[in-house]
Amino acid sequence: MRLLKLLPENTNIRFLRWQWPTTIASVLLMTASVVLLFVNGLNFGVDFVGGEMIRVTFTQSQDAPVAKLRSEIEGLGYGEPVIQTYGKNNEISIRMRLPEGSERDPGTADKMTNSIVDTVKAGHPDARIDGVTAVSGKVSGELGWTAFKALGLAAIAISIYIWFRFEWQFGVGALVSLVHDVIIVLGMFALTQMEFDLTIVAAMLTVIGYSLNDTIVVYDRIRENLKKYRKMPMAELLDLSVNETLHRTVMTSVTILVALLALFFLGPRIIFGFSAALILGIFVATYSSIYAAAPMLVWLKVSTSSFVADEGEAGRKQDRIARGEV
Repeated sequence: MRLLKLLPENTNIRFLRWQWPTTIASVLLMTASVVLLFVNGLNFGVDFVGGEMIRVTFTQSQDAPVAKLRSEIEGLGYGEPVIQTYGKNNEISIRMRLPEGSERDPGTADKMTNSIVDTVKAGHPDARIDGVTAVSGKVSGELGWTAFKALGLAAIAISIYIWFRFEWQFGVGALVSLVHDVIIVLGMFALTQMEFDLTIVAAMLTVIGYSLNDTIVVYDRIRENLKKYRKMPMAELLDLSVNETLHRTVMTSVTILVALLALFFLGPRIIFGFSAALILGIFVATYSSIYAAAPMLVWLKVSTSSFVADEGEAGRKQDRIARGEV
């Protein structure tokens, strides 16, 4: 039985030929993303800005009327609610941002909560209020700061690992690749103003992990080829290494994207932003492992003699054997 191959085994694409156009495109995208983050900012969800969470169970129904509830609560004028099921299909949580002015007048938040509870009970006699939880803006701010620290520390820890696993140039290349991926995904959220909550932080950490995995696969093949082809020009060696891992990279990305696209188009509304972040993240992570991580080694003056000591006649003989001259 033949294995499915999306690419021929003998691919020979000269990726490094386009390193400057792709580098310029990456710099422009990152710059635009940073500008959008400063101008538009992120549309933080309840997790980061504070709000109220109301838990409701519909005792006489198998499924909660989520769509009808969303329409009813939006009509109150407090904004769009985040409604999701937990446990059984008739158990839901309703999350709302704190209304404007609630910092100065705490009664504003209580008024919003009472209005929502009254609306739910009036339209649904079998609704049972299981609890109301308030998340203050201060606690949410600390949660947001902790989440972004987690992203930064994860990227730094990954780079340190690659530094010790390979060499410092590889660590710098991996860090640049990770920053590239994270900033572009954040830029998408600043542009579209999709809600940014803890599920998106989880998506960002997943993107970091995927980007790391893809980069390490390419770097590992580069290191092997640095030992094998000591006389090969660095640009050709990088192209060879990327082509040798390209089939694995494409197959992994495509299979992941198939599942993510199904979630994006067919999944519930609550994971729309999560799916969008992962889809864009997979694209940019695959792109950066080729056009950010690999070219960085050239710019950092890595060569075939950087990490491998000269082994005299034995080493030269190994080179001739690798080239087929012996």
